[in-house]
Amino acid sequence: MALGTGTALYDLRFDAGRICLDLLATAHPIERLDALPPLCAWITGSGLVPPGTPLTHAGPSWPLAFRELRGSVRQLVSGWLHGEARPTYDPALALAHVNSVARAAPPVPRAVHARDGALVRELDAEPECAALLAVVARDAVELLTDPVARAALRQCAGDNCPIVYVDMSRGRRRRWCSSEVCGNRERVARHRRRAALART
Repeated sequence: MALGTGTALYDLRFDAGRICLDLLATAHPIERLDALPPLCAWITGSGLVPPGTPLTHAGPSWPLAFRELRGSVRQLVSGWLHGEARPTYDPALALAHVNSVARAAPPVPRAVHARDGALVRELDAEPECAALLAVVARDAVELLTDPVARAALRQCAGDNCPIVYVDMSRGRRRRWCSSEVCGNRERVARHRRRAALART
């Protein structure tokens, strides 16, 4: 599900149920955090910053920092889901990276009056990369240490889809990352199989 003009431009999705899992989705089916514009669109679309927050101060090191955190979170989530007895990565290193990133102070919000008089959220200062990363890392820490949320982690049942989401559906029966994306593909494939069988 793409949100807003900027996020739609990069086909960004925010339907995994957690911001740290939405970050994982930026690597499938293609790399989306290879430059600043799509990263800034993701930062805004994910709700890390309030709408309209300028990110003109973002630097060229930001995409790499987000990709590195994404890699560590992916390793920890994959380890939990698949119970890798002999992982091809160092789980202690991935955990140390997430914990280290989570230590930074997140951006400080403040309430301000909008033109119509309603209170809206703004950030107290320009958000630094470390502060934004800390929000994502803290979300990963909370997800992976909460037994209820952790038990609801699912990997999409779609062919070759690595997207992980939190299954909050009734009866915990959600099968796909998105009914419109992988779910629709499965329905089309099922229809084609039935049509092929009917022709034989």
